[in-house]
Amino acid sequence: MRHAAVPERERIEGFLAQGAEVVIDFAGAAVTQSFVDELIGRLILEQGPDVLQRIVFKNCSEDTRAIIRFVTADRADQYRSAKTH
Repeated sequence: MRHAAVPERERIEGFLAQGAEVVIDFAGAAVTQSFVDELIGRLILEQGPDVLQRIVFKNCSEDTRAIIRFVTADRADQYRSAKTH
């Protein structure tokens, strides 16, 4: 599933580079932690946790919400740790 997220993340990166807010709609999607990590986690590692202020998550199941929370918290911690070392 991770590789399936790459083209979507690249599209998101393009919109973010243009200054746009991005809406990610998870309606009907069953996602894995590795998919969300590739989709969002990598953005956080590259651009910092503030990138999340420009991303809106819609139609998330409770499982998807939990995965997003875990991945974003983990990658934000890693980003901050890398910046202090």
